[in-house]
Amino acid sequence: MERIARLIKNSKISQGIFTDDDLARAIWPAAVGKAIAAHTGRVKMVRTTLLVEVEDATWQKQLYPLTSQILARVRKLTGTEAIQDVEFRVALPRRQPQRAGASNGELGAGARSTDESDEIHDAVLRRVYRMSRKKATA
Repeated sequence: MERIARLIKNSKISQGIFTDDDLARAIWPAAVGKAIAAHTGRVKMVRTTLLVEVEDATWQKQLYPLTSQILARVRKLTGTEAIQDVEFRVALPRRQPQRAGASNGELGAGARSTDESDEIHDAVLRRVYRMSRKKATA
């Protein structure tokens, strides 16, 4: 892996094809291992900092003390000193996939397929919730 990274970095042809982002994304799983790579998302270079999205704040706190080790491993695998720092950021929650054919325009206001109040098991509380929601939106 290290030889390939150096070859790609030193080749003039590959410099036009591969960016530092591409190289960092390619070596990330090898640099941190499968377990950590499974809990991290997009890897992106911003100037000399490698930005890595993590699942939640717990992963961010756990990976922060390992920054110097991860940075050393990434530098070793890329064969370059272009990366000066690694920063872990909590990823924004992704939108859930929507059903095919169920766009916003197809469902009318009275034809709701699911209502968040349907999850309230107590009928009295469900009714109170619906009335207060109706009052708030009026």
